[in-house]
Amino acid sequence: MLYRAFVGLVDRLPLPSLRVQRLIALAVILSQAGISVTGAVVRVTASGLGCPTWPQCFPGSFTPVGVSEVPVLHQTVEFGNRMLTFAVTLCAALIVLAVVRARRRREVLVYAWLMPGGTVVQAIIGGITVRTGLLWWTVAVHLLASMVMVWLAVVLYAKIGQPDDGIDTVQVPAPLRWLTALSGVTLAGVLIAGTLVTAAGPHAGDKSIDRPVARLEVEIVTLVHLHSQLLVGYLALLIGLAFGLFAVGITPAIRVRLYVLLGLVLSQSLVGIVQYFTDVPAALVAIHVGGAAACTAATAALWASLRVREQVCVPAPVSSAAAH
Repeated sequence: MLYRAFVGLVDRLPLPSLRVQRLIALAVILSQAGISVTGAVVRVTASGLGCPTWPQCFPGSFTPVGVSEVPVLHQTVEFGNRMLTFAVTLCAALIVLAVVRARRRREVLVYAWLMPGGTVVQAIIGGITVRTGLLWWTVAVHLLASMVMVWLAVVLYAKIGQPDDGIDTVQVPAPLRWLTALSGVTLAGVLIAGTLVTAAGPHAGDKSIDRPVARLEVEIVTLVHLHSQLLVGYLALLIGLAFGLFAVGITPAIRVRLYVLLGLVLSQSLVGIVQYFTDVPAALVAIHVGGAAACTAATAALWASLRVREQVCVPAPVSSAAAH
């Protein structure tokens, strides 16, 4: 009943074209990836408690206030990160309105509704992070949730571009799709290990420069090696996948996504190496997080391209008169 009423209201909106739907879906990807980068900026500047309460910034105020206890820079960085949440929320709402108004298939609707749902979950995790005083594991969960949202947003973008009346078409043999899925699982391991490295390192997300949070009590070099070995495994799987894909023949779309993914992973590896040998400069942390989001998006795009919906043209039957 409520959903029907919602659809009735949405039907009063202009009908969005496919191009508009895809542009909104692209904005969803960029906003979800962007907020992970701004979150990294919050960490490296020790601005995690620039707004010491949640959902308000300060008790009785949703915006920063002039207090000597919290530097203006920290307030600005943390408040800016929170403001980006509104952009994420707006994009998530717009994509739902667009696909509902366009009467897209159920699969697209489900992925679209995951965007505002995931945003709510992210906001709750963010609130827990602030209220627990930036415990390292809450910061880690916050980043990992952003990566999940990036993956889902990319799959949504791919599905929006496919015809609702098309037929599911498998582009490569099942073993190669399983290998792609395994690379995605390995990527998840790389990301988890990366958050552990951050939790044990100098940019874990301090309350302020003078009030560091408790680190993960594990030798950081051990975690760095774990992170790097998982990355080597991820890259090895992608190289094996590339040989397999070229052996069976692939479409230009899959080839482009594969090249982009390999290039991003190699670039991300280079950034990690530079970080290790330069004592983890703050600027490279934000770049590395952005690279993680890009690798996640590229892996999701490759996965989505292996099974697509295509328009199938059925030839018109030949009449008996024409046959004679």
